[in-house]
Amino acid sequence: MEIALAPMEGLADAMLRDLITRQGGIDWCVSEFVRVTDQLLAPAAFYQLAPELKNNSSTPVGTPMRLQLLGSDPVCLAENAARAAELGARVVDLNFGCPAKTVNKSRGGAILLREPERLYRIAELVSAALPAQVPLTAKMRLGYEDTSPALDCARALAAGGATQLVVHARTKLQGYKPPAHWEWIARISEVVDIPVLANGEIWSVDDWKKCREVSGAQSVMIGRGLVCQPDLARQIKAAAVGEDYQPLDWAGLWPLLQEFWLRARQTVSPRHAPGRLKQWLSMLMRNYPEAGAFFLYIRRETECERIDRLMAQPVWLVAET
Repeated sequence: MEIALAPMEGLADAMLRDLITRQGGIDWCVSEFVRVTDQLLAPAAFYQLAPELKNNSSTPVGTPMRLQLLGSDPVCLAENAARAAELGARVVDLNFGCPAKTVNKSRGGAILLREPERLYRIAELVSAALPAQVPLTAKMRLGYEDTSPALDCARALAAGGATQLVVHARTKLQGYKPPAHWEWIARISEVVDIPVLANGEIWSVDDWKKCREVSGAQSVMIGRGLVCQPDLARQIKAAAVGEDYQPLDWAGLWPLLQEFWLRARQTVSPRHAPGRLKQWLSMLMRNYPEAGAFFLYIRRETECERIDRLMAQPVWLVAET
């Protein structure tokens, strides 16, 4: 069984990938997408979104990172995949799942699920451009408007050279609205001869169990569920082998938030650093009531110095307000 941390544009950057993979249980993660249009990108474009390339394509704790490309031009994607491999990418991943309107309007992400033949051509050229030791993987949704192209798209990617497929069990139009249609993952697994990972609506150990039962998939990719509960992968791995494990509580989470804030202060402008912290807190509140209380306490705070003082505390408690 593998558990992967999903790519999440504007959220799961290198800093958050480091903090989450450090909690254990994650077998690999994926970078934010490198947007490919009509030119060969400079190395800096890859290093900006995937600094792990300089660390043997691994997070600081050693979790392998896959370099993700997004685009629609088969030739240009192939050229940039080859460059990514030259820069140290150990696996190249193709994004056919992004539902963002701006991405889809420029023929990237999930909109390409309307064109299985283009998916095949992209996978064919990219896999041919990569060294033999650098596998190609892909992530897709069930379709754009509906699920009618799901099986054809999966077949196209596998036939083109993808060695593994992650399926987000919703269409583009379904976005992130529950439920995830895990039964489709079972159907896709029947028509391709490569491993298929399940993705979508895995927020807890119970969700993982239900997903495995419905989809038949042994491996999963988790995105928002891990951002909301950084040790969820560790919880799942423990449950899989019957190991006793005490989930991360607020006191254990607080040092992660402290480090996140310190690093945000070093890498993000003072104008935007508070927003990064609030973004993560707004997701953590799903599992940590204290995160919700802290978010409300600093919701209108824009002064980094004020947040510095709050974050310096051994742990922030609701009673302290």
